[in-house]
Amino acid sequence: MSEEHLVEPVVRLPGDRPAGQPCPSRPAEVREAVLRAVAERCLATRTPCDTEALSDALLVASELTTNAILHGGGVTGFEVDVDGPGVLLSVSDRSDALPVAVPPVDGEGRRRPGGHGWPIVCRLARDVQVSDLPAGGKRITALVSLV
Repeated sequence: MSEEHLVEPVVRLPGDRPAGQPCPSRPAEVREAVLRAVAERCLATRTPCDTEALSDALLVASELTTNAILHGGGVTGFEVDVDGPGVLLSVSDRSDALPVAVPPVDGEGRRRPGGHGWPIVCRLARDVQVSDLPAGGKRITALVSLV
């Protein structure tokens, strides 16, 4: 069974979908939005973008979105802002629960599947903040360097 999480845009990107259309809420859509925002910024400022740094930003965006879908009741908002040498990514979801790093093995020494997303985000991002939302849920904001 597949469930679509359609939400209104929190912040529109230049050239983004018209008002009333859903904001990116799947990992592939979020990666596309980040790629578009970074490309537009690099073109506008005529600055090159480090491809490894861009890959890190795409992975962080994808992991935040995947975690919101799997553990947060779905994506309720997405924002991307490229400012200076970094990209600021924010993903909101329906859950008030804080993200936790799960040990890769259980108490009996067996490997657990998954559990890599949050540690990846924390390792690749220069700064990570978790904020409660007034109507419930949370917003996770990560700053990823592009240099």
